Amino acid sequence: FFSPGFQVAPETKAVMKWLRSIPFVLSASLHGGELVVTYPYDYSRHPMEEKMFSPTPDEKMFKMLAKAYADAHPVISDRSELRCGGNFVKRGGIINGAEWYSFTGGMADFNYLHTNCFEVTVEVGCEKFPLEEELFTIWHENRDALLNYMEMVHRGIKGIVSDKFGNPIKNARISVRGIQHDVTTGN
Repeated sequence: FFSPGFQVAPETKAVMKWLRSIPFVLSASLHGGELVVTYPYDYSRHPMEEKMFSPTPDEKMFKMLAKAYADAHPVISDRSELRCGGNFVKRGGIINGAEWYSFTGGMADFNYLHTNCFEVTVEVGCEKFPLEEELFTIWHENRDALLNYMEMVHRGIKGIVSDKFGNPIKNARISVRGIQHDVTTGN
């Protein structure tokens, strides 16, 4: 998952441990520097290839999740190509992470490969380091999109896997025909 020599920060290790201990199913990472929603894979299947579309087996679900956020965001959903993030307008404000730029060690890829959690990355604005007085506007622009995204937790597989006595089965593998990526039940 990580390239040779890659150092994992202590806070990243803590989040990885936390993700493995609690059965999260949906998350988002918020970044600055652009205005777009990206989804896995962030690391190209061919590491020497830049800007290479690298879909997961759950490509349709990830696109739906990213679109749920983008469509509810007042600026990302704006069709003007002259605005911040306008170069993603023709893509609906979303892009496969590796197709935009490939990098190793991203949390969205980790979550998908090592937990049941589906994560997108939300680039919340074109300022990498927004000024304090800009934060309220950024929050206001992203609030409804975040709520819309959180409601997506009710999509996809959900329920209780139990034995014939009604007892929950821990770590049961769930397979969906046509998608080569299984999930497991929680505690």
